[in-house]
Amino acid sequence: QVQLVESGGGLVQPGGSLRLSCATSRSIFSFNSMGWYRQAPGKQRELVGTITSGGSRNYVDSVKGRFTISRDIAKNTVYLQMNSLKPEDTAVYYCNAAGTLYSSRLDYWGQGTQVTVSS
Repeated sequence: QVQLVESGGGLVQPGGSLRLSCATSRSIFSFNSMGWYRQAPGKQRELVGTITSGGSRNYVDSVKGRFTISRDIAKNTVYLQMNSLKPEDTAVYYCNAAGTLYSSRLDYWGQGTQVTVSS
């Protein structure tokens, strides 16, 4: 059974930095890609960024230049480094692992970690 556990959330001031971690129970290479999503109260969950098994990265426009996804393969861990944080970044952040079983997409999700950006 795949397990994803996020950590590193907290309260930071605008302009501050935070690093989120996603520890997985299987190798990062078990998945086609991993990503970070976020959901603010009353809003739809949105994609923040992804990293493929090959190391290609994509980010939503609102975080480009500020957020960076990285990974430690030996530790089965994916990170989201968040710099220059803004109040609109406030949300619950979720780790996602995506793969394919037969012809169907298979998604795994962590429990989420709260990030609050406020002065």
